[in-house]
Amino acid sequence: MHVCVIGAGVIGVTTAYSLAKAGHTVTLTDARERPAEVSSFANGGQLSYSYVAPLAGPGVLPNVPGWLLRQESPLRFRPRMDVHQWRWSLAFIQACRASVSDETTAQMLRLSYLSRDTMNAWLAETPIEFGHVRNGKIIAYRSPALLEKARALVAYQAARGAEQRVLNAAETLALEPSLAAMGKDLAGAIFTPGEEAGDCRLFTEGMFDLLGAMPNVTRTMSNPVRKLRRRGRHIDALETALGDIRADAYVVATGTGSRQLLGPVGHDVPIYPLKGYSLSVPLADDDTSAPSISVTDYERRIVYARIGRVLRIAAMVDIGSRDAKIDPARIALLKQQVLALFPHLDLDRAVAWAGLRPATPTGKPIIGRSPAADNLWVNVGQGALGFTLACGSAALLTSLIAGTSTPIDAAPFKP
Repeated sequence: MHVCVIGAGVIGVTTAYSLAKAGHTVTLTDARERPAEVSSFANGGQLSYSYVAPLAGPGVLPNVPGWLLRQESPLRFRPRMDVHQWRWSLAFIQACRASVSDETTAQMLRLSYLSRDTMNAWLAETPIEFGHVRNGKIIAYRSPALLEKARALVAYQAARGAEQRVLNAAETLALEPSLAAMGKDLAGAIFTPGEEAGDCRLFTEGMFDLLGAMPNVTRTMSNPVRKLRRRGRHIDALETALGDIRADAYVVATGTGSRQLLGPVGHDVPIYPLKGYSLSVPLADDDTSAPSISVTDYERRIVYARIGRVLRIAAMVDIGSRDAKIDPARIALLKQQVLALFPHLDLDRAVAWAGLRPATPTGKPIIGRSPAADNLWVNVGQGALGFTLACGSAALLTSLIAGTSTPIDAAPFKP
């Protein structure tokens, strides 16, 4: 089968690779000159397989008023005269029930573990250099009450295959001494030894290079997509700036651009862009000012991942931002919060970045056949977990397109 994959971020490139490995003829196309130029460029770097609980959880709504009123809030909401924004927000509120959140977490864990196993199998077969480390992850808590709530989540996830430990403050500092600046504010942490980290852009570029060496793959870059041309229940062609691409099947993996492409053919995907920010801080080989283990500062919702000689710091959710322009005030706030935890970091050399995460209200990605056409497929909506879920999402979609048994239950992710 000839499959055209639209989008060369981490989702699209891994999808193309999975399909090509399965023996399909693949055409990968993207408007950009290089892969991973948009949301995959400088994201958080954590491969957080055991931490896939959705943003929409029972503890979110009580905190929203405070978040919206505080200047230093990790979440910022800008209301727009946009029906889609309000529909998405209402669906998000409805997804904040504990029963929905628990079910979503269990479903996402199955997908994330599939993603971990798929990535590791691919890397064992063909290694890629992207700063990949298996150094574990610490979620640090200031609040004893929140640490106790996290203890319950540890028990819930342990029953689903997660290996985690609850640490007190002394045990946390013994494991990661760079957190000493938290002092008496540190209540403790959750440590997951099996978590990983890496550079998403380098991984995507490495996979893209592997595609270039495969005889059944064509890569067509710098090729803006104009529209999907539909005839009845069939997509007849993909109209692009460089001409039509005809294939047996088409996969939309264009992140926040998916609504623009799918809407005209009758598929309104519930995706909304959530803007996030990152800092990339150069490190010396012997730099002890940065954590050696991936860290999440829970109350401030800031993640830290050492990737080779760079510390990647990612944070914040801006709802209602229409582009990926860097807001200097948000970056200044992020730097202030980072220095409070790691006062010896040299942030004068930090490179700032902002990107739009393609999020669904429930936090679950949309993977499967589009209701708009029989030969149209979607792989979108991974949100802040795109790097974590990419390989599993690709493997799941590949089995759906082939009509074979799926490695996990695909129903929770059905369009």
